[in-house]
Amino acid sequence: MTVRSIVSFPDQQLRVAADPVTVFDDYLCQLATDLLDTVRAAPGIGITGPHIGVALRVVVLDLPDAAGPVTYVNPEIVWASDDVLRHEEGSISMPGAVEQIERAARVRVRYQDLDGVTRSEEASGLRAACHQHEIDQLNGMFWLHRLSGLRRTRLLARHEKLKRGGGA
Repeated sequence: MTVRSIVSFPDQQLRVAADPVTVFDDYLCQLATDLLDTVRAAPGIGITGPHIGVALRVVVLDLPDAAGPVTYVNPEIVWASDDVLRHEEGSISMPGAVEQIERAARVRVRYQDLDGVTRSEEASGLRAACHQHEIDQLNGMFWLHRLSGLRRTRLLARHEKLKRGGGA
């Protein structure tokens, strides 16, 4: 079990678009295992390569009530519904800070598995929100940049207070 250090917001590594994975080898499998170990230790439900300072397009989701964790390599959203849902989101790179985000209620994601086989998945609800959240991160968009300026400012102030030990 290897738990990696998590890159903390506002580190610029979280603002850089991750590179596509082109080699499907033991390193990639070890990276996926490390991501899973790290997200479980955080604790969290989703993690990307950039969250641990690895600028590769790899996502691991470990959702409650799911059959088990899933690794998505080079994921992309190929369709999103017009209907939306609001979910409370946060990040393992910014512990304790959460806010409601509006996202498509359903998505279709194309990705590769750890062997490089292209697959697709349709998701709704929490899984759809997680896909959108983590793919944003792979594209260099940290989740709080989906908030209005006022909501982002308030969230950052609450986060600073939490970091100083002042509670929410």
